[in-house]
Amino acid sequence: MKVLHTADWHIGKKLHGYDLLSDQAYILDQILKIAKTEAVDAIIIAGDLYDRSVPSEDSVRLLNQTIAKWNLTEGFPLLAISGNHDSATRLATGAPWFDQADFHLHTRLHEAFTPVVMGDVQFYLLPYFEPVDARIYFEDSELRTIQAAMPRVIEEMKASFDPTMSQILVSHFFVAGSSKTDSETKIEVGGLDGINGRLLTDFNYVALGHLHGKDALKLENARYSGSPLKYSLSEKDQTKGVWIVDTETSTFTFHELTPLHEIQELHASFEELLDPAYYERVEREDYLSILLEDQAVIPNLMNQLRQVYPRIIQVQRLNGYETAVENRLKAESLKGKSPVTLTEEFFTEVSQTDLSPQQKQWIEEGLQALIKGGIN
Repeated sequence: MKVLHTADWHIGKKLHGYDLLSDQAYILDQILKIAKTEAVDAIIIAGDLYDRSVPSEDSVRLLNQTIAKWNLTEGFPLLAISGNHDSATRLATGAPWFDQADFHLHTRLHEAFTPVVMGDVQFYLLPYFEPVDARIYFEDSELRTIQAAMPRVIEEMKASFDPTMSQILVSHFFVAGSSKTDSETKIEVGGLDGINGRLLTDFNYVALGHLHGKDALKLENARYSGSPLKYSLSEKDQTKGVWIVDTETSTFTFHELTPLHEIQELHASFEELLDPAYYERVEREDYLSILLEDQAVIPNLMNQLRQVYPRIIQVQRLNGYETAVENRLKAESLKGKSPVTLTEEFFTEVSQTDLSPQQKQWIEEGLQALIKGGIN
């Protein structure tokens, strides 16, 4: 049997404020082309389909269109789980009907113990879960961490192994010894962190999600597919793609993906950056991190650069000459802002959305209560 392994789509994610939906639609079409070219028997999606537990309407629309095309139009069986970014409840809407079309979506721990059988393979779909889920399922109050729960989870799965078949585990967690990047949410507190790789040895293949680099883990039978797009500057040198797994030959082959817009870093002076002889040799539509060689203060810097480079994700100075001055000016500007304004700016920076009137009211009331309580 031949399967395609992908994960960490993070539909709806923004890159330094830039909407990535068109980039994501483009890369998902590439994955489908690989699936068709390789004539795979099924497609694995190992969690984090969405970037947020409450995705935008456009994000939901893109996922729905993608799943319908892959599963209903092209006829590929899908094996998917929820990740730590997904809302298990929201993602599972319609799941009882999905099974009828060979779209197997598991979002609860108990679902992982009934394998999905295709051909000569048993697929165990283990979604992201919290320790409390294991305590309830196993009725064991001592299961306080994922590290304590996972041996019980694996043993429960192994009890249903058919020795005449291959077994593939699909899950979303961090295996001890793996390497992370900046765009990955830390899930150490109560979440799936530091799982011992020795627990995975009885599976023919383990299709992992959560970490965004394909080389984050080196085990004989386990792979992270990585995210299909680069979601942070720390991923700029990573090769993105999907794994094709052949259970008959026990081979794993990585197929690269080419993004609509790359992430790249430019080292140049301000004068060079605005010189046609320089910028005509640059993919100006890419997402750019600019390391500026100039020492002097440059008025209206970003506006001038964005006239030429529309997708700048950051500008930093190479020599740091202006850093102290810029930090002081930034600190002085913060001092002149009210707590409500600072909170609103922080919320917008982190969530990429504006506060609602109700949220603003809650913040104002909360700050007033703190001040009345003697906290300044």
